[in-house]
Amino acid sequence: MNKKSDISYKDAGVDIEKGDLFVERIKKKVLSTYNDRVYQGVGGFASLYEKGDSYLAAGTDGVGTKLKFAIDVNKHDTIGIDLVAMCVNDILCVGAKSSFFMDYFASSHLDLSVSEDVIDGIVDGCKQSQAVLIGGETAEMPGMYSLGDYDLAGFVVGEVLKENLIDGTTLKEGDQIFGLPSSGFHSNGFSLIRQLVQEDELELKTALLAPTRIYHKTVMELLKYDGLVKGMAHITGGGLKNIPRINKKFNYNITNLPQTTELPSFVQTILERSSLLSKQLYETFNMGIGFVLITDRPDELSQKLETLNERFYLMGSVSKGDALVCFDTDEIKMTL
Repeated sequence: MNKKSDISYKDAGVDIEKGDLFVERIKKKVLSTYNDRVYQGVGGFASLYEKGDSYLAAGTDGVGTKLKFAIDVNKHDTIGIDLVAMCVNDILCVGAKSSFFMDYFASSHLDLSVSEDVIDGIVDGCKQSQAVLIGGETAEMPGMYSLGDYDLAGFVVGEVLKENLIDGTTLKEGDQIFGLPSSGFHSNGFSLIRQLVQEDELELKTALLAPTRIYHKTVMELLKYDGLVKGMAHITGGGLKNIPRINKKFNYNITNLPQTTELPSFVQTILERSSLLSKQLYETFNMGIGFVLITDRPDELSQKLETLNERFYLMGSVSKGDALVCFDTDEIKMTL
């Protein structure tokens, strides 16, 4: 496959705008179930429920059609890491430490070898995030799934003291934006990626299964320093447009990002095959950044990250605005 493909994410079957519209349309229905202990619900990285001097933080997610590559190459021992990562990274954004995790595994018929490999990955992810795998559900649904197919969903609950909650409300103009590298595409955009990979490219499919990074250890270390981190974003579906979810009263001005040549070779291959415009790329993929931190103490944050042997990018700064991500780098100049 040498020529570029002009297929878009929407052409591949994923309509992000329709997904956002769905959330808007159900908000009133969801709100009708709330009580006075709900601090944050639909729209945040984590849902927050009051419990004494703490908040319970909850999140749920899946792995998406990345599962298809796991099935194609018969490699199932990392997809469970993805499942945990997609959930625990979200609740990290409010400063919550994961307490327990639950999984849902559905297939046409249970294959013990496959399911055990998946659980091995989930256990690995839980150990990385210090979450207890407290339970789950295994469902066999012949007729619902094709033979050999399966689906996963994950659910995490964590906790954060009210005084330690990170909700982006203390942001101010001039705060600095840091980015932590991703390990690849993580678990987003695979409905499009799959259109850019040939059936027989098993080596590429295997490389694309690189599991989503779990940022728990790094973030928990940083949160030991009071006020060092003022806002965080997990870069998932929607790409770098996730950053304004920290606080929509500001713009996020990006002046430095990983160069395309710095990204893993399998990521470069997919980007080379896609003819998406820069704006569409940065709205679909994480483009080398998996997690974002905002601080007003950049020198201290840099030093702490270096001590942790953590690679990072000083990406830009915060200014007053209307929830825009404004790029002005050597490679791109645009606004999301």
